[in-house]
Amino acid sequence: MGSGRRSATTAAAPTAPPADPPLGGTYEFARAPRTLGAMVASTTGYRSRGATPQLHRGLPSPHLTLIFSLDGPVVAGESPEHARSADAYRTEIVLGGLHQRPAYVVQPSHEEGVQLAVHPLAARALFGMPAAELTQLAGDGGDVLGVRAVEIREQLGEQAGWAERFATLTAYLRRQAEDAGRRAEVRPEIAEAWRWMAWHGGAGSLDGMARHVALSRRQLTTLFQREVGAGPKQVSRLMRFERAQRAVTEAVTAGRAPDLSRIAARCGYFDHSHLVRDFRQYTGLSPTGWICEEHRNIQAGGHRNGEEWDA
Repeated sequence: MGSGRRSATTAAAPTAPPADPPLGGTYEFARAPRTLGAMVASTTGYRSRGATPQLHRGLPSPHLTLIFSLDGPVVAGESPEHARSADAYRTEIVLGGLHQRPAYVVQPSHEEGVQLAVHPLAARALFGMPAAELTQLAGDGGDVLGVRAVEIREQLGEQAGWAERFATLTAYLRRQAEDAGRRAEVRPEIAEAWRWMAWHGGAGSLDGMARHVALSRRQLTTLFQREVGAGPKQVSRLMRFERAQRAVTEAVTAGRAPDLSRIAARCGYFDHSHLVRDFRQYTGLSPTGWICEEHRNIQAGGHRNGEEWDA
């Protein structure tokens, strides 16, 4: 699944819903303290009641997506038609790898759960497998993670407060990492290459990255494909796009028209047209088209992950 579900940059306490909610109904978002270091970039609790049902685009991201849905299954598809069909993916635990196209999520009038943005290099520690294997799994996240995750979801559903839920998730993930031990280790060249990409905001060259870790382009690409399911060039593009998408949503949230040329220059694109091409690949729309479609969702508190991609 994509990582573009509605989220908000709050502390452990939820934000108050807007006086006149843009989507109708009431919204509540809570951001957990970052207690797991680089393994989990963000943990967000969400709850909506009486919202206007809509189809939402979950955007590609340099993070893995883990969702524990507590109010019915997440219903999604690879296209709007797929998401609305009888063959749509339906699961109460979502575990998604890196992808290059948007996922389409049916958002009902009532939903509640917790979403985590997980570092791909933490997949071995937290999920018992490299992130590359997740790109080949389209089934229930509970099937992948096992009985322990299903029990955690049930426990979360019995807990009323976000702080208690966040503590439960933190304990679960720490235990996963402790059980994995040395089996969770990734090659140091991959970890260092990721740090190099993050330092350059996804705008560094593949040649420069390869030189930095003393590997050939082919060797580095092969190692990345085996570990995360995407090459370093693809991951860099995801980092750069997420940075640009964040800048666009910040402008919209502030009530300003995004200056796409300035955003393109700041985020390492060649020009405005280059940014538009990436937007079309990752959202299926132009920046302007995406803003029009997601404007209400952004104003309700969405698209504010605001995390970096440190290793």
